Amino acid sequence: MAVLMDGKKLAEKLCSEVAEAAGKLARRPCLAAVLVGTDPASQIYVRNKERDCQKCGIDSRRYDRDEAVSEAELLSLIADLNADDTVDGILVQLPLPEHICERNVINAIDPDKDVDAFHPINVGKMVTGQAHLLPCTPAGIMEMLREYGISPDGKHCVIVGRSNIVGRPMGMLMLNADATVTYCHRRTRDLAALTRMADILIVAAGCPRLITGDMVRSGAVVIDVAMNRDSETGRFFGDVCFDEVEPKAAFITPVPGGVGPMTRAQLMRNILEASRSRQS
Repeated sequence: MAVLMDGKKLAEKLCSEVAEAAGKLARRPCLAAVLVGTDPASQIYVRNKERDCQKCGIDSRRYDRDEAVSEAELLSLIADLNADDTVDGILVQLPLPEHICERNVINAIDPDKDVDAFHPINVGKMVTGQAHLLPCTPAGIMEMLREYGISPDGKHCVIVGRSNIVGRPMGMLMLNADATVTYCHRRTRDLAALTRMADILIVAAGCPRLITGDMVRSGAVVIDVAMNRDSETGRFFGDVCFDEVEPKAAFITPVPGGVGPMTRAQLMRNILEASRSRQS
């Protein structure tokens, strides 16, 4: 049976370390979170981040804007936050309303305050191994691998999904860690043939129960990034058929309690790092 990779327990440890480090700074780190509209999921995400900040000794300020806010008004708010010396990190909750260009908003954030690490400058630094702010989910996964003694060095990592938030940066971090990386996506032919080759399989496709037991080789490390909700039972599940894959895998992440808490913990780390850099 596979070892369950307990993201919740590790995230608590990392957040304790962030709180200790934050307490040694001359000024408490500060996050500015921008929320546009009233999407219930986005409301929950922002509230969770506010609670995480409180646990980690980080100040959080919330800027709510009506769904009808113009792109120009939103960019003006970001410019004000960029210029505010008491703000260390800026987070704009995605998705945004259709009339606002997400790319323009992301590009407007000061790269040194971009704690999601979505700005092209931070992406470029990540690709070249120079980043001090890393995308939260991929960086959280790398931390989980380190915690469980799993080295990517020389391993074949297969990533299912190519989003700018998870899939693409995940591959770059694995490549920087000397893994051989294969990307798969919705147009990949014979997906199972490739996933069966993986020493480390990372699934972030947003396709419920995509990966079945016959698609995973014995002894693989399986990381399930997805979070899907059953409309009838209310239970959460991932892109991996856990009951089928768990008996074959060496290590596997549960859903929930795996990658999600690590994503939030890495955000706290990024806020701390941004504040350290600005206060040094």
